[in-house]
Amino acid sequence: MRENTARSLVLPVAPTRGRLRPLGLDEVRITGGFWARRRHTNATATLGHCRDWMEREGWTGNFRAAAEGRIHTDRRGREFADSEIYKLLEAMAWEGASYDGDVAALTDVIAPAQHPDGYLNTAFGHPGQQPRYSDLEWGHELYCHGHLIQAGVAQARARGEGELAKIARRAADHICDAFGPGGNQGICGHPEIETALVELARLTGEQRYLDQAALFLGRRGHGTLADIEFGPAYFQDDLPVRRATALRGHAVRALYLAAGAVDVAVETGDDALLAAVVRQWETTVARRTYLTGGMGSHHRDESFGDDFVLPPDRAYSETCAGVASVMLAWRLLLATGDPRFADLAETTLFNVIAASPSEDGRSFFYANTLHRRHRGTAPPADRVSPRADSGLRAPWFAVSCCPTNVARTLAQLTAYLATADDDGLQLHQYADAELATSLGDGQGVALRVRTDYPSSGTVAVRISRSPARPWTLSLRVPAWTAGETARLVDPDGNRRTVAPGTAQLTRAFRPGDEIRLELPVAPRWIRADPRIDATRGTVAVQRGPLVYCAESTDLPDGLDVDALRVDLSAAPEDGPGDTVVAPGELAEPHNTAWPYRPVDEATAPATDPAAITLVPYHSWANRGPSTMRVWLPTTPPPTTPTER
Repeated sequence: MRENTARSLVLPVAPTRGRLRPLGLDEVRITGGFWARRRHTNATATLGHCRDWMEREGWTGNFRAAAEGRIHTDRRGREFADSEIYKLLEAMAWEGASYDGDVAALTDVIAPAQHPDGYLNTAFGHPGQQPRYSDLEWGHELYCHGHLIQAGVAQARARGEGELAKIARRAADHICDAFGPGGNQGICGHPEIETALVELARLTGEQRYLDQAALFLGRRGHGTLADIEFGPAYFQDDLPVRRATALRGHAVRALYLAAGAVDVAVETGDDALLAAVVRQWETTVARRTYLTGGMGSHHRDESFGDDFVLPPDRAYSETCAGVASVMLAWRLLLATGDPRFADLAETTLFNVIAASPSEDGRSFFYANTLHRRHRGTAPPADRVSPRADSGLRAPWFAVSCCPTNVARTLAQLTAYLATADDDGLQLHQYADAELATSLGDGQGVALRVRTDYPSSGTVAVRISRSPARPWTLSLRVPAWTAGETARLVDPDGNRRTVAPGTAQLTRAFRPGDEIRLELPVAPRWIRADPRIDATRGTVAVQRGPLVYCAESTDLPDGLDVDALRVDLSAAPEDGPGDTVVAPGELAEPHNTAWPYRPVDEATAPATDPAAITLVPYHSWANRGPSTMRVWLPTTPPPTTPTER
């Protein structure tokens, strides 16, 4: 791996080594389009919404109660509620100077609750509560400390070291003292502390933080935690990280742990550990990931299922797992330079992260089903949802990890667009943006990106500043272009076909030079691997990176999405706005006393030809309660019991 020397200070993830150097929030600015609109909503609506709900539910007040000695009677919220305050603080820190006052005010609330030795938690360790670290399986103390540390790192990088960063460092010192060699040999039931400690080590240069993260990683997988009904795999405590072949157990825990393992591997030069995580990622993407990029098919334990167990109507696909998947993919991309990691990040960003918030940024999906069978009712805007099912967005949850996770992801999204190395600049995600950075030799380069991607597949890059010497501009050609024709147009007007992966152009660029990437974003049918039993006999529609779905809102009154079938003899086409129109038919319900018939006696219900309107999956349920499905039955119906 190369050493990353020229560095921006405003970086959510700042590896000191790796194939690529990330660009910081001070080097990239999203100026318009799909992500600019969502980032604006996040900054102007979501952050304040989260702050107000946490104050209203008493989660912020827990810190006041702890400082005043009444926490054992007055504490509110789940044992991990502290972490939501910290994620909000992190989001506000990345959002910029406009939130400095909020960060300072919240910091003033939490600071008095910190113990003299650095311990900070409102659910444990106070008179009348369970002792510190007495429930490592479910207590989330180290998890909460991890999010506190990440918030402190964010403040230090975005605004300069302040009180929040000092609180975070005291907490990290406490953890190293309590869990270092000769101390408590336990681990947290919910990984998170590992990534936080590595990032603090990168910020401060303190080796002990990196060593502690590596210790936590090495202890996992040896049955350290108590056995539970879901088994040790739920905690990823069944196998050491190096021996695992796929991500398993609780999806968010698994992905956070893998992200921490990449961080440790990169900083320690442990190529074998990095390779182990890459193998796990490959297996998981090939066998345990939904078309949307969602991960986790089990509701009961919020976990990955077995290979190819991906039922659309039972998809859990937690929003936080989507956030964690992007975190892991980004780290793997920086370490290896392989564009397939950016491909998955793109899919997940457009179809999971973008799907969670409502259009006004004040209600959220916790889970992300791919098939909603019942319309349901909209949750009250002034009431907490115990745990929203995947049909409707809710304003707040008893477990509200997802709103704050989405908020911090959107606040730092510009950091995921581009990277640099000694040879040039790489664009990984496409949005209207302005970039200015330095190449490996210190010479400055700047460019502007103009695109309405993903509505259009044209990405125009105009050079604003360039050194006189040749350098390489690299643009990711998404994997979804396979089988279609993508082209790169150089400043001289020469056009060449480019394959999925990376398109590179090396030359001495001049200010005013324009490079265009032309991607084929026409809608097309998608089939699933036949080993995914739940999707046999169905297809989906994808347009560029966007997955589409049918929603009952667009069907005649009285019909739900299970009444439609699509006709594969013709291709889906672009419709008005951002819709797609698929050829097909609508079938009246065919009710019988017994729903099973011999194949040679089966009769199809009466059908009517129809042009079926499909909408981007990320936009569904914004028009009120509805039924929805991504995987669409085909017509004519199958004449054999199964596909071979």
